[in-house]
Amino acid sequence: MLAGTIGRVLVAFTVLGSLVAACSDDHSQAQTQPSPPPPPQVTVAKPAKKLVAQHDEYVGRFTAVDFVEVRARVSGYLDAVHFEDGQVVKKGDLLFTIDPRTFEAVLDQSRASLAQAEANLAFAKANLQRAQKLIEGTTITRQLLDERIQAEKVAEATIAARKAAVRQAELDLEFTKLRAPVTGRIGDRRVAPGNLVSGGTGGNTTLLATIASIDPIRFEFTLDEASYLRYLRYAGADPASNGGRDLKFSVKLKLIDETEFTREGTMNFIDNVVDRSTGTIRARAQFPNPDGKLTPGLFARIQLTPRAPAEALLVPDSAIGTEQVRKFVMTVDDQNVAQPKFVKLGALVNDMRVITEGLSPEDRIITNGLMRVRPGSKVTPQEASQASASQHDATVN
Repeated sequence: MLAGTIGRVLVAFTVLGSLVAACSDDHSQAQTQPSPPPPPQVTVAKPAKKLVAQHDEYVGRFTAVDFVEVRARVSGYLDAVHFEDGQVVKKGDLLFTIDPRTFEAVLDQSRASLAQAEANLAFAKANLQRAQKLIEGTTITRQLLDERIQAEKVAEATIAARKAAVRQAELDLEFTKLRAPVTGRIGDRRVAPGNLVSGGTGGNTTLLATIASIDPIRFEFTLDEASYLRYLRYAGADPASNGGRDLKFSVKLKLIDETEFTREGTMNFIDNVVDRSTGTIRARAQFPNPDGKLTPGLFARIQLTPRAPAEALLVPDSAIGTEQVRKFVMTVDDQNVAQPKFVKLGALVNDMRVITEGLSPEDRIITNGLMRVRPGSKVTPQEASQASASQHDATVN
């Protein structure tokens, strides 16, 4: 009896020990399982509101207002060059001289022929006067009078032809001195003295040099169709814009080695057709160039301001993400859940990007910690001002 009782007690202790061991194992396993991480901490801020002037940028190339190829109007041997390669010449400056002796001889001959024709005219007039007196007394026939009238008219016509020949010879002699037709910078001479120069109005004339005007200078660039239509709508509100056709926008320019748009000019021309192959339209602006630094052919960037400054929403440029071709920002809703919002971007103002579509002024934008966030995930938002204060306190401590 006692032995049975002791056996039952031992069995009970054994079962109890097993239960205690099992509970201990479950408790230890529960303690070793990792707890889920807390929501990532991010910095949020509302979009900034500022008056922003809309700027559009384009790449283009400088062109000269006047570009002239210097070619001779008469043929002959080049006698002298009167400029240094690359110098600035003024309108009317002597550039080249063609040997004038042949043209001087032709002019002398033309003047002599004119003098002979004038003598013939004087003789014809005297004969006509005598015939008119004699016809009154029927001394000569009417036919002879008519012949002398005709001789006078022929002599007058010959005089006109000889005068024209003299004027042509004078022009040819004048054309032996080639002068600058415009003010600008001349290139290098293409022909050395002693060479035969082909002149005239045909296609085989000799190119002697080129001249490109300097001040002012033009800048040509192209607009896409969407921008062109947008500019027309902006300008159409101005009655002085000729129904939107006169896009007289203020523009600024910078060279490829400059960081700021400091050169101011005026947009003064837009083409009358859109290029069907590229979907663009050619436009032109004009800039002062007193120092001559802006050279035809240089590339540069131009900045257009098509309308007056308007209030816009801006976010830090670093807060903008990219999904294929779309741009987005991560916003935080009332439940502290991150959600993307797709937006359209405007100009970059310092380190802030203008948002033209997709945001409201009350949206909370994630400005810091964007890489730790996934769409639809919980976050721990901290206002930008509070985040800055906490960073300042950490720095001080």
